[in-house]
Amino acid sequence: MRDSVPALTRVITALRADVLCVQEAPRLRKSRRAALAAGAGLRVATPGRVGGVAVFAGPRVRVLHAESHALRVFLGLERRALALAVLEVDGARLAVGSLHLDLNGPARVHHAAEAVALMERAAGRFGATIVLGGDLNEQAYQPAWRFLAARLADCYAVAPEGDGLTFTAARPALRIDGVFAARDARVVSCGGADAPITDLAGASDHLPVIAELRVGH
Repeated sequence: MRDSVPALTRVITALRADVLCVQEAPRLRKSRRAALAAGAGLRVATPGRVGGVAVFAGPRVRVLHAESHALRVFLGLERRALALAVLEVDGARLAVGSLHLDLNGPARVHHAAEAVALMERAAGRFGATIVLGGDLNEQAYQPAWRFLAARLADCYAVAPEGDGLTFTAARPALRIDGVFAARDARVVSCGGADAPITDLAGASDHLPVIAELRVGH
């Protein structure tokens, strides 16, 4: 929200998402998160503000459970966290996590493994399908991404739509943001957002990734 908040709100609205994984959400004022969600017809599903991650839910989504986990501290690095919500949409249960990995490679790998363990625990407890969205700060050939893609499906790789590039928003050259899902989910499509390029470039320095999934049908 250090860029254009009106553009950000328009982009989120254009996604028409039932569930939104947010990184770099406001940390100091809870009301700013709530206002951003409400402006796009969503609500904040997860507690806590550590790590600047959150999960937003749409009006037809039921929130069954929510957690916020601070991940292992690495001296000198930014504090990282996992926002996790167990949701029900049209009778399907999802364990949805939002993650923002570090610029430091070993920290990324450790936090990716830590996040998956937390996701698996919540999914097992509620009989839910895992969906994890995040800014990984690395590409698909690198270790943390490879770890996640071995445990979950890289949705863009399964059903790509568009070029998949997410960074920078103004001149996309890298795919460093992704959505990963348990293999019992059917990935219909995964790619960029259908929004004006001026809004996409004005809303954030990253482009959003939107995945359409079919679960339990």
